[in-house]
Amino acid sequence: MAAIDALRDYDRFEFTDPLKRWTRPVWRRGSGPAVIIIHEMPGLHPLVIRFADRVAAAGMTVFCPSLFGDPGRPASLGYALATIAKAICVRREFDVWARDRSSPIVDWLRALAAFAHAQCGGRGVGAVGMCFTGNFALAMMTEPSVVAPVLSQPSLPLGGPGAAAIGLSSGEITCAKNRLANEDLSIMALRFFGDPVVPDARFDSLKREFGARLETIEIDPKDARSGTGLTPHSVLTIHLDDGDPTGPTKQAEERVIAFFKARTAA
Repeated sequence: MAAIDALRDYDRFEFTDPLKRWTRPVWRRGSGPAVIIIHEMPGLHPLVIRFADRVAAAGMTVFCPSLFGDPGRPASLGYALATIAKAICVRREFDVWARDRSSPIVDWLRALAAFAHAQCGGRGVGAVGMCFTGNFALAMMTEPSVVAPVLSQPSLPLGGPGAAAIGLSSGEITCAKNRLANEDLSIMALRFFGDPVVPDARFDSLKREFGARLETIEIDPKDARSGTGLTPHSVLTIHLDDGDPTGPTKQAEERVIAFFKARTAA
């Protein structure tokens, strides 16, 4: 699918954070409460857009920022490796090794959430991060409008010593815990069992920190879409098996969309 085809039903705009540190393009589609869909590596590829299409079709307004890569370009291994190398070098925005804080670009995403909520109304904003951006949705909870965070295969921080880390500061964790309890909110986290970049220790940390407020979906890799040439990893995109409407990956997609709809509606 060509980039222009993947995004042809979206309106593009530029968004700058209040401190004017970063400006990023954002693609918007739909009506109803807002959901921010933060793409995975290597960028805002057509299968991320497919998921966004489905969220919009369910009655929500999707905001798809482009943080890295070429919007609409299909994913490939070479493209992904090149984008990862570039993102690791751009430490001003992404800190892929940090175990005790989130990446600076999360500030921009929080500002986008506040903007989207003001535009769309509803109870609040949903957010999903995928892979490299997986923990961003949880860190966004310091923005009061974010009420439905989803972590899909959260892969940061990188590196063996950070296996148990979730890439948030103690203040961000405390804020999330307080909001979950005081506002009766919850979090979702998804992965394939055995995913080498989403270690068991990281999910154990999430479960320990957030307890019953965390809903996890962990899928057997045999249920991933076959033929990709990649280890099962991308639950909502590359490894979602669209050919099995009752399979675990489709059920996971449907559950995430239902979670957004229930939590963001007024």
